Amino acid sequence: MPYDFELNPQAIEKQSFEQIRALTELSAFSREEQQVVMRIVHSLGVPEVAENVMFSADACAKGRQALANNCAVLCDVEMVKQGVTKRMIAQEPLCFLNDQGVADRAKRRGETRSMAALDAWQPLLEDSVVLIGNAPTALFRLLEMIEQGTQKPALVIGMPVGFVGAAESKQALWEAHEHLGLDCITLAGRQGGSAVTAAACNALLRCNHGEWY
Repeated sequence: MPYDFELNPQAIEKQSFEQIRALTELSAFSREEQQVVMRIVHSLGVPEVAENVMFSADACAKGRQALANNCAVLCDVEMVKQGVTKRMIAQEPLCFLNDQGVADRAKRRGETRSMAALDAWQPLLEDSVVLIGNAPTALFRLLEMIEQGTQKPALVIGMPVGFVGAAESKQALWEAHEHLGLDCITLAGRQGGSAVTAAACNALLRCNHGEWY
């Protein structure tokens, strides 16, 4: 039996974002923020998630500027790293989760590998863009590091998914961002994930490349 479906990728994307605009309440967001929200909705297929997306005052501007300056892009897991659109960045995103010694260090300390991997972020954090889409423990550890005086990233996109610590870590990010002087984009509640986090970063990259929906 023949199936009737759209074949053209540009047409698929165009139609998708036309539907997203029609189905999603975007009036509270700036032009740049709308691009991020629509990418998040696109990655989840849930227009209602828009009401849970939160931006610090300068999040999009700081993130776009850092990305335009070819900043380090630091990822908590490989899935986030693989989701970033490579044609739009000059250098490969970084993930240290599987580096030699990380697992042993985590076991010795009694913590997650995601937390132990952040040791390698220390010299790279200043003016970076941080993408945390999987591990709430990584987001908590990052906040601890910044509170202890480590250099601050230009933007944290913190959207870990799950039932244990995910909502709490994002709430902690949101409650701490002002006194830490930290710009962030986050998604309240349990939803999130690698695809959502990469999508938010990709939205900013697309803005920098003049691709607006």
